[in-house]
Amino acid sequence: MHVCPHCGHGVVPGQEYCLVCGTRLPGDGPVGVARDRGADWMLRAGAALVVAIAGGALAVAVTRGEAGAADLSTAVGGFATVPTTSTLPTPPAVGPGGTIEWPAGEDGWTIALASVPQTEGRRVAVTRARGARARGLPNVGLLDSSRYASLHPGYWVVFTGIYGTEAEATSALERSRRAFRTATVRRIVP
Repeated sequence: MHVCPHCGHGVVPGQEYCLVCGTRLPGDGPVGVARDRGADWMLRAGAALVVAIAGGALAVAVTRGEAGAADLSTAVGGFATVPTTSTLPTPPAVGPGGTIEWPAGEDGWTIALASVPQTEGRRVAVTRARGARARGLPNVGLLDSSRYASLHPGYWVVFTGIYGTEAEATSALERSRRAFRTATVRRIVP
C-alpha cells in the first residue's frame, strides 16, 4: 500500500489521482498507460501527415485523368439596367391623396419604403408617402398589406414603383435608399 505525498491518504498501485485531495500521483499512472507521452504525439502527427499526403496524391491522380471537365466561370457585375418596357401595365394616374394604387389582380415587385401599423391610421402613411414624393421618388403609393398574400397583414405599406421583375426593382433600390435607408425590394402577390 502506498500513500499520497500531499495528504497521506492510502492509494493503490497504478492509481493516477488521490481520491481525497485530487493530487496527481507520481508514477506510471493507470496500469498499461505510460505517463510520459512526449514521443507519442509525434508518432500520431507523423502518421496523420502520411495519410493526408497519400489522400492528396490519390485525389490528384484520380481527377487528372478526367477528360471534358467544364471550365469554371464566375459572373460579376452590378445592378441590372432597367428595361424600357415592363410586363406590368403602366401605373395608374395619381389619385386622391396623391398616391398611386397597385394594379388590381397583378403580381410584381416594388420597393417598400415604410410599413405603418394600421392602428396608427392611414393619415400617417399618407404623410410618409407625401414625404417620399417630396424627396423626389416617383410613383409613390400605399398598399393595404391585408389584401396581399406576400405581405404581413395589418400594415399600410408605402411603396415606390411597380416592376415586373426583381432585377428591375433592385436596379431602382439605390435611389430609394438615399431617401429611405431602410427601403427594401418586396414581391407583391394578390
